[in-house]
Amino acid sequence: MDVNLLWFALLGVLLTGYAILDGFDLGVGILHLAVRKDKDRRVFMNSIGPLWDGNEVWLVTFGGALFAAFPECYGTTFSAFYTPFMILLFALIGRAISMEFRSKLQSPFWRGYWDFSFFISSFVATLLFGVAVGNAILGLPIGADREFHGTMLDLLRPYALLVGVFVVSMFAMHGSIYLYLKTEGELQERIHRWIWRTFFVFLALFILTTAVTLVYIPRATDNFQHYPWAWIVVILNVLAIANIPRAIYHGRPLYAFITSCCTIAAFNFLFGIALFPNLLVSTIDPAYSLDVYNAASSQKTLWIMTLIAALGMPFVLAYTAVIYWTFRGKVQLGKFSY
Repeated sequence: MDVNLLWFALLGVLLTGYAILDGFDLGVGILHLAVRKDKDRRVFMNSIGPLWDGNEVWLVTFGGALFAAFPECYGTTFSAFYTPFMILLFALIGRAISMEFRSKLQSPFWRGYWDFSFFISSFVATLLFGVAVGNAILGLPIGADREFHGTMLDLLRPYALLVGVFVVSMFAMHGSIYLYLKTEGELQERIHRWIWRTFFVFLALFILTTAVTLVYIPRATDNFQHYPWAWIVVILNVLAIANIPRAIYHGRPLYAFITSCCTIAAFNFLFGIALFPNLLVSTIDPAYSLDVYNAASSQKTLWIMTLIAALGMPFVLAYTAVIYWTFRGKVQLGKFSY
């Protein structure tokens, strides 16, 4: 078994799990200011209150696995994205403290401040995730020393920003579908209208981003020649996107949410297939690129990690399943609610 390839795939699984689970969390935050009433905003926060911290475990695990399995890639990535990662860290902290502090006082100013903090933290974090993906697809100026030879402005390229905005629209759609599942009454009716708006924004950006990628980054599809079966995922992705409005139209929000999850999973797969076997592509010289072999830890390390993952992942999945089952159903505000 090719253990390097296995860990490339496992990193993809962890990233996909994070994008799906924290994706709707971030989407709820992006939509937070769309409601005005204090009660509605509390409903939004409480819809993700029992779940958000567990969802972020997937991101922490992804970072730890990247460090252990591909330390060269980890080091180069942080040298390239150090400032954006610090901004991301503050954004993720900002989301957490906004939820915890908002309801501590009745003051409209106090609550208004934390409402805006919750929104901007969610928006910035999502945008940065998308910009990172866009830069990974474009490639980075990585030299023979495996260091990033550029500045932060080099990361703010139009294509990377486009991908960032696309991810914001996708998570907003994902979050609106989730909120429709968790709310009821007049608020749910309003969110139903949001789903259509967020979907059409997402669809327009999906078409634009796909077209720009095919025209300006043709190497993103090179692996489809070597792995023609990957076209199946492309077809399934298009069908999943088309099924979201169908499910909403027929009043099946859970089906729409599952389809939205499948859409995000497909995008993560296509991101991986566009990079493989590279982890970071060098724009200075392709020979300087970091791939699943030249950036990996020793075989012994990877095998030990595989054993640990085989023992630990079932517990993570079981914990996630239990939490989601326990907090299923509509949001009910109580004494200990946010």
